[in-house]
Amino acid sequence: MSKLTLKTEGERYVVVARRFKAPPEAVYHAHTEPELVQKWMLGPEGWTMPVCISEVRPGGKIRYEWADGKGGGFYLTGEYLELEPFSRIVHVERMHLPDPTPDNHVETRFEVDGSGTLMTMRMTLPDAATRAAMLASGMEQGMEASYARLDGMS
Repeated sequence: MSKLTLKTEGERYVVVARRFKAPPEAVYHAHTEPELVQKWMLGPEGWTMPVCISEVRPGGKIRYEWADGKGGGFYLTGEYLELEPFSRIVHVERMHLPDPTPDNHVETRFEVDGSGTLMTMRMTLPDAATRAAMLASGMEQGMEASYARLDGMS
C-alpha cells in the first residue's frame, strides 16, 4: 500500500490521502472507536494516548490526550458534525498546545480501492498562517507513523 501524500490547496486547505489494506468498514471503525484509536493514533514512537473520548454521533464530543512518556503532551478537542458509516466523517477539531488553536474543519472519506481503502482527508483551516503553523509542527511525520501503525493492524 502507498504511503501518505499531503498537498496544499489555496491558502487554507490541506489534503491528506493514504491507501490501507483493510476494507472501508474497518478503517472507518479505526477512526471512530476509542479502543482502536488508542492503538494507532500515537504519532512518533514513544507516545501514548491515555485519554480517548469519541462519542460517535452528530454533536458527539471528541477528546484525545497524548503523552510523550517524559512529562510532556498535548490534547485535542472537537465535535462530530456528520457521520455516514463506513464512507464519511465530518468533524471540527482544535489542538491545545496549551492554548487552543483555531478550529480545523475536517472531512474524511473512505472509498473502496481494490481490496483495500483509499482514505482522503480534507482539512479547512481559518487562514494561511494557521495552516503554515500546523504544517511546521511535524504533523506529516506524526500522521505517517500513526497510519503505518493502523495499516499494520489490518
